[in-house]
Amino acid sequence: MGVSMMFSYRLVRLIESHADALATGLEERVLDSPQVSHFREIPAHELRERVYEIYRHLGEWLLGKNELDIESRYREIGSRRAQQKVPLSEVLQAIVLTKENLWEFLKSEAVMDRAIEIMGELELLQMLEMFFDRAIYYAAVGYEEEVARTARGVGALRAV
Repeated sequence: MGVSMMFSYRLVRLIESHADALATGLEERVLDSPQVSHFREIPAHELRERVYEIYRHLGEWLLGKNELDIESRYREIGSRRAQQKVPLSEVLQAIVLTKENLWEFLKSEAVMDRAIEIMGELELLQMLEMFFDRAIYYAAVGYEEEVARTARGVGALRAV
């Protein structure tokens, strides 16, 4: 296992073992941010489970890179938020907050200071960016599909 792979693995374990603290930090950010005010109407336990799950499974994506997992998870999230009438802009902003929350954590853990592991860090940062980019895309897809499904349902009712 090369230095970069070992570093990635260690960082993933760090994120996973702090998933609870990360989830709490994100929850506070979401509740404090006027940009995602509709999230306050989502049941607290649901939000907490979702957030915890994201951080808990980040490692599987970073080490296993399974695109289908991300696709199904985030399409489901997008669809659910559409059902809850959360605006799409807020859904996407919540994912951005998830990423920012993770950056703050990594900076506070000082894991970014080790120069010899810079290659591993760059690789990891790129993988994290890819994860969140895909999350945003698939959440939007799931959201749009739900909106279209609802519109079709309304159209069908009108036709009756």
